[in-house]
Order: sequence, then structure tokens, then C-alpha cells
Amino acid sequence: MIEPITDLTNTAKKPPIRVHLWNRRQKTMTATFAVLGLITVYQLATISSANIHFWPATIAFFKNAQLIFLQPGLSGTDSFGSLLSALATSAALATLTTLLGAIVSFFIALFAASNLANRKIGLLIKTVMAMIRAIPTILWVLIFSIVIGLGADAAVIGLSFHSIAYLTKAYAESFEDLNPEAIEALKATGANWWQIVFQAVLPSSLPMLLSWTFIRFEINFTNAIAVGAAAGAGGIGYQLFTASSFYFDFHEIGVIIYLCLAVTACLEFISVKLRKRYLK
Repeated sequence: MIEPITDLTNTAKKPPIRVHLWNRRQKTMTATFAVLGLITVYQLATISSANIHFWPATIAFFKNAQLIFLQPGLSGTDSFGSLLSALATSAALATLTTLLGAIVSFFIALFAASNLANRKIGLLIKTVMAMIRAIPTILWVLIFSIVIGLGADAAVIGLSFHSIAYLTKAYAESFEDLNPEAIEALKATGANWWQIVFQAVLPSSLPMLLSWTFIRFEINFTNAIAVGAAAGAGGIGYQLFTASSFYFDFHEIGVIIYLCLAVTACLEFISVKLRKRYLK
């Protein structure tokens, strides 16, 4: 006996399933962005123009940008060799602070990772590093400039100090993403803590450590340019400061900007090549 086909049109319609639930987290995020948006609109509406005429200032800005980016050149204030020397100084400052930060951060991160050390100690280290990261790098450089005086020493200590806090968090998170089975297997064979670190942790996390280190190197190079004039560390940042604030030489500013962009492009190229090699 053939059973009759059920009429689908008479089937009661079920209520639609809500995929995106309006939970407390979404409400908090929406309210936060709404408040920030209102504050931004209020600030833009009440900002003081300081008697600056908007349209003439905009036209002057584009004229200066044209001189900087389309007509770069040296007018005799600084030679191309002196700019290259200053650029090398900034690159050396970034290299030194990144190496110091990477070496110190590696060992601190081992005690901050929850899968390698005591969780309470790791939480304490992460809290201290978060407090250090909350203060911008330039402020740390200025703080050490007050303590030991203006110069390259304050720049090295300030950049290294912030680099340690930054890389410790990045390295610790890289260690925590490791496969726990490899660590447990080494523990089962009787390997001590340092053997686990150098035979399992370091080889597995090397690509991530390399990537984070190069990211911090690019940040330190940018900061080295910024602190060149602020902390009296010299380098290309000081040349940029004098060309813009003292001589108003927009043509030389263009040369300096293109030199910095060239170094940044080379760093990115080297970073990609190294990551491909180690990931392969």
C-alpha cells in the first residue's frame, strides 16, 4: 500500500533561527563605539581653528607635498653622503635595540609562557610587561634622557626597554601555541627543562619568533628616526628635524623620506625571504 504524500504547504512554519544573537558583549561593543563616535563628532565640532583658514592651508599643504614628493633634491645644506651616514646610524640603533630586546625577551618569555613555567609567575611577568608597553617608546626615551642625559645612550636604553616588553608578550604567546604533545613526550623521556626548550620549543616556534623580531625591528627603525631629534641621538631623524624646522627645505625632506622608504622596503624584502626559508 502506497502511503499518501504529505502536503508540505500545510506544515506549520517554524520560527527562523537567529544566527547572530544580541548578547551582552555585542551590546557593550556597540555602546562603546557609539560613545566614541559621539565624542569624535563633538571634538570636531568644537575644535579650535586658531585663526587658520582651512582652504588656503589645504592649498599650501598640497603645494608643500608636491615639493617633497615630486621635487626631491639637495640644496647644499647636507650632502648625500652625510644623509647616508645618518641613515646608517639610525639603522644601527634599530639593529642594536632589536637584538638586545630579542635576547632578553626570549629568556623572560620562557618564564611567562603558561605551558613552560608557573602560571602565577607568568601572569606577574605579563602584567609588568603590559604596564611597560602602555607607555609609548618616545616617553621611555625621554624618561631615560632625564636620568642619564640626552644622547644615544638614552635612546638605546629606552628603545630596548620597550622592545623587551613588546617581544616578551609576542614570544610568550608563540610558546603557548606549541603542540603540548611534543612537550609531554620529551618529559616522558626524562628530558630536563632546558632540553625541552632547545629541542622542542625553539625549533617549533622559530618562524614565529623571526617574524615578530622583524616586525619589532621595523618599529624600532621608525622610533629611531623619531627619537633622533627628541633625545639628541642623531641619525636621520635629526637631519629631518633640522631640514623641516630650521631650514624649511622641503626638497631635502623629500630625499630623506625616500631614503627611509627604501630602507623599509629592503627590510620587508629580507623579512619575507627569511620567513619563506624557515617556514619551508
